[in-house]
Amino acid sequence: MGQGCETVLFTWFRRRARPNWRAHLPSRPALLVLDFDGVLTDNLVTLDQNGIESVRCSREDGMGLTLLRARGFPVVILSTEENPVVQRRAAKLKIPCVSGVADKGSVLPKLLAEHGAAAADVIYVGNDVNDLDCLRAVGCGLVVADAHPQAQAAAKGVLSRPGGQGAVRELCDALLERLGQLGNPAAA
Repeated sequence: MGQGCETVLFTWFRRRARPNWRAHLPSRPALLVLDFDGVLTDNLVTLDQNGIESVRCSREDGMGLTLLRARGFPVVILSTEENPVVQRRAAKLKIPCVSGVADKGSVLPKLLAEHGAAAADVIYVGNDVNDLDCLRAVGCGLVVADAHPQAQAAAKGVLSRPGGQGAVRELCDALLERLGQLGNPAAA
């Protein structure tokens, strides 16, 4: 895709974003839960002649997550995808991951309990209809700019960037700012 097309797409996505999503961040955020496909990836898959799948992830998103992890802020990936690439990317980012989950809504309460986090203090980022229960169950359900319309309707906010193209970094930067204002309560 040419540079001009990318600029046009980002402008279009920004117009669809709800710029007030930051207002919905919990006052004392306790946990970030991320979908994988369409959030940490651009929602596309490459399939080679041997049936091997690969996805594209943003190093920008990875850096944001690394900075959050360095502050001691807990992040978990929750994915329906069974492909080992999910676990491999999570391992590279040093983030816990639960993948191959058919019903994310039933697993989310267990994750919150494991982290001692109240739902009101949790941020969930998704992009599609399999994220609806989680988006509604937490205090701050967000979606990427190119999310499915039903996911956008269920979310409290829409990030300005598409999945796999800096949306997670956008959120990480806002969380880092919030943690700085709180004196870094997430650090151990």
